[in-house]
Amino acid sequence: MSSNLFDGFTPVNAKAWKQKIQADLKGADYNDTLVWNTNEDINVKPFYHSNHFEDKTLHHIPTSQWFVGQSIFVANADAANKKAVNAIERGAESILFTIAEPSIAIETLLQNIDLSSTPIYIKTQFLDAEFTNALNKLPNADKISVQTDIIGHLAETGNWFTDLSKDHEHLNTIVNQQTQLKSTLSVDVSLYQNAGATIVQQLAYALAHANEYLNHFNDTLKQDITFTVSVGTNYFFEIAKLRALRLLWSTLASEYNIPQTCNIVAYPTRRNKTIYDYNTNMLRTSTECMSAILGGANTVCNLPYDALYHKDNEFGERISRNQLLILKKESYFGDVTNASDGSYYIENLTEQLAEKALDIFKSIENGGGFLQQLKDGTIQKKIKIAANKEQEQFNTGELVLLGTNKHPNANDRMKDDLELYPFLKTNARKTLIEPILQKRLAEQIEQDRLKTE
Repeated sequence: MSSNLFDGFTPVNAKAWKQKIQADLKGADYNDTLVWNTNEDINVKPFYHSNHFEDKTLHHIPTSQWFVGQSIFVANADAANKKAVNAIERGAESILFTIAEPSIAIETLLQNIDLSSTPIYIKTQFLDAEFTNALNKLPNADKISVQTDIIGHLAETGNWFTDLSKDHEHLNTIVNQQTQLKSTLSVDVSLYQNAGATIVQQLAYALAHANEYLNHFNDTLKQDITFTVSVGTNYFFEIAKLRALRLLWSTLASEYNIPQTCNIVAYPTRRNKTIYDYNTNMLRTSTECMSAILGGANTVCNLPYDALYHKDNEFGERISRNQLLILKKESYFGDVTNASDGSYYIENLTEQLAEKALDIFKSIENGGGFLQQLKDGTIQKKIKIAANKEQEQFNTGELVLLGTNKHPNANDRMKDDLELYPFLKTNARKTLIEPILQKRLAEQIEQDRLKTE
């Protein structure tokens, strides 16, 4: 008896598969019945076959083992340190600090944390080269990544930290002088996803955003760039999105003769999260984290199910961290790398997303570059069009959020449970450009329900 289970079966080519499907449809149109079109303008077929790749090379996109991340906001160095140490004891493998003020004592913040085994990411809500220099002098500084992104700050707030000249002056100092740190430059792609951009737009804007930094530093950049990505609920497309990002970055970086390493930090999106029937958020974040892992994220940091409406709390953070630990230790997502390699469907999606994103990237460069198109409002306009289309799909029920626009629980009461304001906040202020606003799909329907409680 053959040791190969499939030796007894005759290979079936793609043409034969399609003929069988058409016969089973009994006259129904193949394209109308089984092929569906996405917001990325990709036609998804009912099956994919090796015949579709006979004249193409399948992409092997190398990834490494991923880390369970824990996000911590730092207002007090000692309190944040204790929280980080406790999180590590409970399974966190990487810590992501968001620091509010440059006066934070960095030695206190990092005490009792083994930097040789625990990668640290630091995002500051300020721009200060001296603060970064202090990090650069620490032992094991090569395990610390500082997420400096002045363009992302401009896109999100509408203003530079100070002004264009001073921001770039600080950026030059941070990037060129802090040579011991693992990375000092980052690109915040999550902003575009949480504002409603399509996957293709997210990839194109990530590439164009990064290209502004590459143009600025030309051939002097010798370190990795960290990409912060939000992962949505379209499972296979999100896997392909991260693979396409690595593919696109490798292509762009090779043109500048710089390191092609693409360091990805992934979070679940906030765009599809809800305050009503909030436990469904755990289902959403579970599949989103799975997409991030299979797509090849280096660090995955989960979003607590109650993050929209509760202040940081031990229970929500423990549950979110344990979701990742279950995936890694009990579901064996930590035992295999490059799990999506060889999937014809994901390979096809990766290729199409990359090609479409590259076309948009080229049009942005031909239009003066990413900064120019931010300044003239082109990027904001494109995102609004995509966001409004998705919002309309949600409003009509074509896009479903269980417990919100389908099968809502009329007995849910949330008004007295809101510790945080869960909706888009707008403050009238003067900005250089129109900021890119992040907004959840369920906001209007939730506000209407709160009024009637």
